[in-house]
Amino acid sequence: MIAVIQRVGKSQVSIDGEVVGRVDKGLNVLLGVGHEDTAEDVQWLANKIVNMRIFGDEEDKMNLSIKDVGGDILLISQFTLHASTKKGNRPSYIDAAKPDRAIPLYEQMKDTLEELLGRKVETGEFGADMQVEIMNDGPVTILVDTKNKR
Repeated sequence: MIAVIQRVGKSQVSIDGEVVGRVDKGLNVLLGVGHEDTAEDVQWLANKIVNMRIFGDEEDKMNLSIKDVGGDILLISQFTLHASTKKGNRPSYIDAAKPDRAIPLYEQMKDTLEELLGRKVETGEFGADMQVEIMNDGPVTILVDTKNKR
């Protein structure tokens, strides 16, 4: 499971011109589910996301988590995070999970984040053609791959 975690001043996702998910201060999380990912990966990554200290404290040092600052999360599925570009110029997505496996893990991630955060997590729509607007704050962008836990 791969996540691109971005600290944002605001972020929103639209489908056919209609905003379906929006946050102000918080995190925009792009999530790619791989065919080998498990519920254990969801739990590990969700804990990492809500406890990652990437928000400034009173001395403007990155010491606070999304929970500490009362921020929100916008979670968006993105299978293209599993693109392999080793051969040729057309990426291969062979490592991305098929929808029958990816959707339950994506939904489990949403539910787990909500449980850990204590409030609703905004989302896009799995498999939809989405337009994402991100006002990255910092900029702070962090890539986390559950295959690199140790």
